Amino acid sequence: MLDINVKGLLYVSHAVIPLMQQQGRGHIINVGSIAGKEVYANGNVYCASKHAVDALSKAMRIDLIQTGIKVSEVNPGAVETEFSEVRFKGDKARAATVYQGYQPLTADDVADLIAFIVTRPAHVNLAEVMILPAAQASATVMNKDL
Repeated sequence: MLDINVKGLLYVSHAVIPLMQQQGRGHIINVGSIAGKEVYANGNVYCASKHAVDALSKAMRIDLIQTGIKVSEVNPGAVETEFSEVRFKGDKARAATVYQGYQPLTADDVADLIAFIVTRPAHVNLAEVMILPAAQASATVMNKDL
């Protein structure tokens, strides 16, 4: 989890930032999570990795302010992906229960938000955006009747 969520972000950033600096512009979109804003039981490593994404995004925004490179962070709540299957070690039935009783976000919902962020005028940066399904109030509070 740390390799993907933290080191992956660092390796990709290290590769693309010099190219953006040469052009004098660019936009980095880091995908965090609601877990990077608040912690929950049994999420210690995942929450820690997403808190690192939050800290890196803020620091990158500061470090790159003079370069013309914008840094944004998108923090989704419950998104129906294969992550639950991975989390429950391939148990599809158990993974499906995570999304029962409400309509979670989809990958397309998150992609639409990212497309919106990158199409803002040059003088606008949506620095941090949290996107949740209507049934979610926090990392652990869900209305499963929606």
